[in-house]
Amino acid sequence: MEKRKLGNSGLEVSALGLGCMGMSFAYGPAPDKKEMVNLIHSAIEKGITFFDTAEVYGPFTNEELVGEALAPFRKQVVIATKFGFKEEGEGRWSGLDSRPEHIRTVAEASLKRLKTDVIDLFYQHRVDPNVPIEDVAGTVKDLISEGKVKHFGLSEAGAQTIRRAHAVQPVTALQSEYSLWHRKPEEEIMPVLEELGIGFVPFSPLGRGFLTGKMDETTQFDKNDFRNSLPRFDAENRKANLAVVELLHNIAAQKNATPVQIALAWLLSQKPWIVPIPGTTKLHRLEENIGSVNIELTADDLHRIDAAVSGITIHGSRYTEAGEKMAGR
Repeated sequence: MEKRKLGNSGLEVSALGLGCMGMSFAYGPAPDKKEMVNLIHSAIEKGITFFDTAEVYGPFTNEELVGEALAPFRKQVVIATKFGFKEEGEGRWSGLDSRPEHIRTVAEASLKRLKTDVIDLFYQHRVDPNVPIEDVAGTVKDLISEGKVKHFGLSEAGAQTIRRAHAVQPVTALQSEYSLWHRKPEEEIMPVLEELGIGFVPFSPLGRGFLTGKMDETTQFDKNDFRNSLPRFDAENRKANLAVVELLHNIAAQKNATPVQIALAWLLSQKPWIVPIPGTTKLHRLEENIGSVNIELTADDLHRIDAAVSGITIHGSRYTEAGEKMAGR
């Protein structure tokens, strides 16, 4: 598979990564662990070298899964995980905690669960308004000097926060939501990333499954699926947002591709330092995602897509009000 470098950091990864959250968290009952280990191994065989997890996914079980699956291939892969939430116990989390001592505690626990002696990319999961970002960056800088972390990342951070953090410890990558139905990062964030030489890792590049074209307003989610709580996924908003999916279907038909592949190829075409991390629990979806790397969108294709999307209003917020407050600080 094609390789890409995340900004000026020199961190080289496969053009597509694999988001592992859904293998144990968020979208209903967790799949069989052995099957997910096999899926991760298949991803490696097909050229994926970049794997994304976090302590809160599960909680903890996702890091354990990723650690077990990647242990035999540790030198071939890049593991990204995250800190920054406050644990209440019994799988419950209450707010944010990026105090330096907490970051260190999380790092030590993640290293054990991931069965490794170094975290390749350590993201602050959400910006903590109660802890200066300089203190966060400084703590990760210390972890890097101690050999426990290689690279520092931020997630859903605003432009000024990125600048302040980068001044203390160079930020290798920003992970934020970016797709054809959430293009807000183009306004302020991407120019800053380009200026500072920071890579961009879009999560939910397929709109949490909506851009696959496999759901509509009648789709029923499992009772434990977190999309039940997202305004953008209520039935009326899904119905209104099908206009984006129809556009993808039309482009895909012309390119002998699938809507999924067009959505990912569009992201890959935006900047050479963008590495999407679509998640999946199914081998055929993994293969479909990987196929996007070989889809070539011409300048005319991209212009037509941009023109069409600019005429579509996306209905519904990405998160609940509380979730929106955590994004873009």
